Amino acid sequence: MAEQESLEFGKADFVLLDTVSLEDFMANLKLRFEKGRIYSYIGEVVVSVNPYRAMNIYGRDTIEQYKGRELYERPPHLFAIADAAYKAMKRRNKDSCIVISGESGAGKTEASKYIMQYIAAITNPSQRAEVERVKNMLLKSNCVLEAFGNAKTNRNDNSSRFGKYMDINFDFKGDPIGGHINNYLLEKVRAVIAEMPHSKLVKGAPESLLRSLHIKKDSTANDYIKVGGHVKSSINDGADFKAVADAMKVIGFTTDEIQTVYKILATILHLGNLKFGSDGDATLIENTKLVAVLAELLSTKEENVEKALLYRTVATGRDVIDKQHTDKEANYGRDALAKAIYERLFCWIVGRINDVIEVKNYDARIHGKNTVIGVLDIYGFEIFQNNSFEQFCINYCNEKLQQLFIQLVLKQEQEEYQREGIPWIHVRPLQDSLSHRHLTQDLYYIASYIIP
Repeated sequence: MAEQESLEFGKADFVLLDTVSLEDFMANLKLRFEKGRIYSYIGEVVVSVNPYRAMNIYGRDTIEQYKGRELYERPPHLFAIADAAYKAMKRRNKDSCIVISGESGAGKTEASKYIMQYIAAITNPSQRAEVERVKNMLLKSNCVLEAFGNAKTNRNDNSSRFGKYMDINFDFKGDPIGGHINNYLLEKVRAVIAEMPHSKLVKGAPESLLRSLHIKKDSTANDYIKVGGHVKSSINDGADFKAVADAMKVIGFTTDEIQTVYKILATILHLGNLKFGSDGDATLIENTKLVAVLAELLSTKEENVEKALLYRTVATGRDVIDKQHTDKEANYGRDALAKAIYERLFCWIVGRINDVIEVKNYDARIHGKNTVIGVLDIYGFEIFQNNSFEQFCINYCNEKLQQLFIQLVLKQEQEEYQREGIPWIHVRPLQDSLSHRHLTQDLYYIASYIIP
């Protein structure tokens, strides 16, 4: 790779465009993409175009070319941004953050993994065993979180259906000593309408495990999977299942904990196959054999399962009564139970990972200041034929984050122009002039999602 790219690849930094217009911007982006350059700069921002193919630009030789170099010394690359964040943290002894945004399928989750891979590769020159352990844990956590928090959609085989903010903690020498993951807004509705980990379990688990969980290796036999089963995928479920199981062991999940996770996923699958009917005023479970299976998997009694599925608890003044569901309410309650179980499982997994990767026994008075690089991997903007309220929240969060990003960039750039005495036409942040109209639109959209 050359020190600087020639103009045959277009302008590597959009700031250098002679005229700034949408047409010129897209023409330059298209030229660079056709020449195999998927990264471009806009000042200190990297624009990435997903090539939807493997590219040999993330190996050890590429890492060495960006290690310790200044941002514009090399052609645009994610590694340049990661290195700039790392250098800034070490030089100024201050925390920094990398924000990754874009629509679904843009490559955000892959970008976050390459950023972590780069940071892992350039740290720990003395090869201390504890630092290597921490780096391995941080990288393996990605594999587990993707398996439980991503889903196959019409636009993306591996779409993040949750937001993830990861802090990577460094000691005074710049070596990673731990981390912490915050997850938010898990799109738990995917547990009952599309392919999630229970699909990977059916397609990737060995026959012996499936038999112990009373699961048939046939996606058409599982109603929750059938709903999302039309989505084609290039993912190898068998290989992925093994990789996730191995990653969980490396992180520190016990054999019993992993087996319990499988049981919970199987419980969600079996819940999807429950059928309800009526006998006069009473609502009944038609396939009662499944109740015994659910009781076994949940380590409880059959009557507890039946009560949870057929009744709801109502408080009226001082009295608390159990009110029986109609068959329609029972179907709704079954799906709500599956989603609640799935969300609790996911949050438990995140908490379990944090227990392992969080910084322990670090005394800043002895070891120096503990600094942080944060990586925000936001879920992708998507619009489907039928959109859930959760999808609205995801899209709304994307829009707000983008507005904040634009505001900060405009504010930062204009402050620099003012310091340098450069004449410019002042650009007001979007929400300064449109806040009332946007608020009205927001309320309208929220109402349209809540009220059919």
